[in-house]
Amino acid sequence: MINIARWKIVFTFLVCAFGVLYALPNVLNEKASTAISGFLPNQTVNLGLDLRGGAHLLYEVDVDLVLKERADTMVQDLRKSLREEKIGYSKIGINGQGARVVLRDQKDGEAVRKVLRRSDPNLHVDTQDGGTTITAVLNDAGIKQIYDHTLSQSIEIVRRRVDELGTTEPIIQRQGDNRLLIQAPGADAQSLKSIIGTTAKLNFHLVLQPGSTAPSKTFPDAENPGVKMDVERRPLITGEMLDSAQASFQDGQPVISFRLNNTGARRFCDVTRDNVGRPFAIVLDDLVISAPVIRDAICGGSGVISGSFTVESANELALLLRAGALPAPMSVVEERSVGPSLGADSIEAGKKACLMALLFVTLFASLSYGLFGIFASIGLLVNMVLIVAVMSMLQATLTLPGIAGIVLTIGLAVDGNVLIYERIKEELRDGRSVLSAIDTGYQRALTTITDSNLTALIAALILFSFGTGPIKGFAVTMFVGVTTSYFSSLMLTRLMVLTWLKWKKPKTIET
Repeated sequence: MINIARWKIVFTFLVCAFGVLYALPNVLNEKASTAISGFLPNQTVNLGLDLRGGAHLLYEVDVDLVLKERADTMVQDLRKSLREEKIGYSKIGINGQGARVVLRDQKDGEAVRKVLRRSDPNLHVDTQDGGTTITAVLNDAGIKQIYDHTLSQSIEIVRRRVDELGTTEPIIQRQGDNRLLIQAPGADAQSLKSIIGTTAKLNFHLVLQPGSTAPSKTFPDAENPGVKMDVERRPLITGEMLDSAQASFQDGQPVISFRLNNTGARRFCDVTRDNVGRPFAIVLDDLVISAPVIRDAICGGSGVISGSFTVESANELALLLRAGALPAPMSVVEERSVGPSLGADSIEAGKKACLMALLFVTLFASLSYGLFGIFASIGLLVNMVLIVAVMSMLQATLTLPGIAGIVLTIGLAVDGNVLIYERIKEELRDGRSVLSAIDTGYQRALTTITDSNLTALIAALILFSFGTGPIKGFAVTMFVGVTTSYFSSLMLTRLMVLTWLKWKKPKTIET
């Protein structure tokens, strides 16, 4: 009699028990799920955008603005370095995405080139007009580096902002050179856009004094429409120096309390100590929202931003400041919303597809292989439970293409049993006994089943690695389904068949 190792029997039962426990919360109501949450798994499968409803936004990031700011910073740093090196020049300014300087003496050309190369190894330095004019622009590697850094930073900031909203399993990924795809299940597109699209770039600048020759910038005053304020170009404090920001109240008005990190606190203390009596401007997204006068040194590292805030706008701005400023403005180039009712229709259609697939596959297997077909159908049901259990445990997101992957897996799951049973029939026709035919059938079908499942797994990995959005959803369910179907075909149904053999001890099997 064929025997199965005891550990295999225990392992099979443990896997099936695991499947039932982790899949159970998906069919329980909220009250029952809460009741078992203390001692049993209570995680459920996350529904994707097309099943739950939500927002689909495609943003374009203005990286060109980052390159212009980079060029401006390059000019300011170069001006400072030339002053420190005592190198004379007659003109300096921005040249496209780089800097251009006209020297008084061409002998200083090599010194300037050394300064530029030291500042950034990705600069292409060129000399014109007999060596008196030097231009420096970023090469292709430098431009690519800025694009990659800007997109990576944008993704991180957007993710923080979306997470603050409590959205479950958002998809935030890069598309092409300068675009971001954002899919947020259960989110409202308008509220999402109001949070994501705001740059929230916060800087503190000293207001320019009359007669000052310092490089300056001009920003409109939020509280006085039509009025503009001149401030020093270099910010004293930037948003990156914020440790925290919270909405609060001062004199009954909504304000934003903030705390600086150690670097920002030291700098703020030094600047306010040296500039008592001067106003400084709090600039948010190129708009002066407040310009208080420095009355005394502020050395505690904390402060308050006041302005024409409502409770809602103060909370929203505090959220944005906590998440950090976007490195560049973003604009919506594609927007789609999926309503909950449409998602519910998709779920219902997916349920029908899965049930019909189960029904017809079970009917086919039972008619073709009799009792063995019923064993295969039981294994198929357990396989479905395991798919739901694994996706619940991993907190994977189920999408409409993912449901298609499950339906495909139903066919793949029974396919392994079909290969085994057909091999058993061949062995019986060759004159083997029932026990020998079943044992040989499972052994010889193993290689074929392993090869076919491995091929499907490789295809699923490739789809997951190179696909986006819906394709990834299909790949995840296909990968999980192929793995669980391999278990149900070679472990579970084999255990049922051999248990039946020990009980019935049949002399023949109808083929």
